[in-house]
Amino acid sequence: MTGTTFVARWGAATDRGHVRRHNEDALLATPPFFLVADGMGGHAAGDVAAALVVDAFSPYVERAVVGEDDVRAAVVAARQAIIEYFRTAGSSGGSTLTGVAMSAVGDDPALVVVNIGDSRTYRLSGGLLDQLSKDHSTVQELLDAGTIRPEDVPTHPERNIITRAISPTADAEPDVWTVPAVPGDRYLACSDGLTGELSDARVQALLLAYDDPQDAAHALVRAALAERGRDNITAVVVDVVRSGPGGPVPTDRDPEDLIAGDPDEDTVPTR
Repeated sequence: MTGTTFVARWGAATDRGHVRRHNEDALLATPPFFLVADGMGGHAAGDVAAALVVDAFSPYVERAVVGEDDVRAAVVAARQAIIEYFRTAGSSGGSTLTGVAMSAVGDDPALVVVNIGDSRTYRLSGGLLDQLSKDHSTVQELLDAGTIRPEDVPTHPERNIITRAISPTADAEPDVWTVPAVPGDRYLACSDGLTGELSDARVQALLLAYDDPQDAAHALVRAALAERGRDNITAVVVDVVRSGPGGPVPTDRDPEDLIAGDPDEDTVPTR
């Protein structure tokens, strides 16, 4: 796959939160991928599932750009890895997935967006925040049907039920599509531990407040912890710096050097 690449900066942060004893989120912040996976099934299941999902993208990490078919193939491989692992383990688990991948359409730089579950991908463009992904959840379906109001979501009894996931029990399709890579745009991939604590307005304000994407990622996680921090919290922030030849701008931070429970209000799939 050829095309004009773009230069990017990125940062990532994760925390287990105040309630859980283990972090069942996993992230990949290595070009061309900026992804977040939120595991389900409890410790030794959810954390394994999330790790298997992000690991399925490792064969593509050396590429400058990837396409939609590559992303879909990695999701298929992730599901197969989960099936094989949990068949042997005699237990079950699954994971959401969201984020972006560096891509190209012809000679134009682009980003492939992927989402399955209720983790989210946002784009900050021109100072305005848009949620690019659509939650695959019971409450989202109720919102779409006009059955509930947005203000009902935080206390709805089915707020943690998702309708799609990467799991052994359902061969669910991810949403995969491509958007232009516009210099100045900022993307956020995050688990629902972040969005469950912070409003979109607060997320927007924090993304605008910090020029460095690593600082922005840390600030988002700290803000969620300062609320209730009921779930694992993960944020990956990536900036499109400019279009043109050359690889991404390296950072001086290791994505593994991040700010450091059992299921409580865990995301669970529909049966």
